[in-house]
Amino acid sequence: MRALFIANPQATTTTTRARDVILRAMASEFSLDVRQTQYREHAKELARQAAEEGYELVISLGGDGTVNEVVNGILTTPSHLPQPAYAALPGGSANVFIRALGLPSDPVEATGAVLEALRTGARRTVGLGRVSGPDDDGRYFTFCAGFGWDAEVVREVERRRHHGHRASPGMYMSVALNLFYKGDRVRDPSLTVHLPDRDPVRGLHAMLVTNTTPWTYAGAFPVQPTPRSRFHLGLDAFALTHVDTLTTARLVGQMLSPRGVPEQGLGHLSWHDQPRFVVECEHPRAFQIDGEYLGERKQIDFCSIPKALRVVY
Repeated sequence: MRALFIANPQATTTTTRARDVILRAMASEFSLDVRQTQYREHAKELARQAAEEGYELVISLGGDGTVNEVVNGILTTPSHLPQPAYAALPGGSANVFIRALGLPSDPVEATGAVLEALRTGARRTVGLGRVSGPDDDGRYFTFCAGFGWDAEVVREVERRRHHGHRASPGMYMSVALNLFYKGDRVRDPSLTVHLPDRDPVRGLHAMLVTNTTPWTYAGAFPVQPTPRSRFHLGLDAFALTHVDTLTTARLVGQMLSPRGVPEQGLGHLSWHDQPRFVVECEHPRAFQIDGEYLGERKQIDFCSIPKALRVVY
């Protein structure tokens, strides 16, 4: 088997020693070529080239941003070529997709699990979400997308990282609270969701779309606004209809509870197992997928893509 190993040298939780251990373990099992990412979207380019060059497996070591890039690269494989399988190893601060698959959060332990799966021939397919808009060709996401508050948080965290700060659960929480109390960009009821054969739902402050649960992690704790979301189903969505201190505190507490947020309740709406829908905004709002800021958008089309990706785990 030929495999391409894509490593993000900026991965926040992986040491050089751990990476060397992982590479030696992998190289002892099959033919392995190694590439390091050098700029944003480089992992996507490398994964696309791997498919074109006949690699049977792509392995990545990095966070959720690296995973998203690799997945989007693999899924641009020309239809006449076989699509390589994918194995993701955790190297970021959250690693939501990898943990949702059930892999260990330690990269060395996750390597052992992936090697065992390769020895036994274990392959599984997972569904993904896809976003597109009037001005772009579309992009896949593995576990979440967000319009509004959470995307504003991602934008600010990325700005701080650019200035040398290290991302952490504490930073995300601090930024989220700061934006909430500032109010202007959070208390903005400008979103509308359009679902097939239903009346539009207007006046929404923020929107989360998930492909699995949890939506993210607060350290070791899963955060579940859409607890019924699963890789083998359509997309779930959660929207804020009220943004006040008491309602928001109650919803955050429910997200952190073992059961997650109930399907219906005061201050929010949710939709389960949807094949497609559209979110519009009265003016451009911040937008993110898989924890990566994609700029401001006025309209996003969401679509569930069943059995899109072969994963080793």
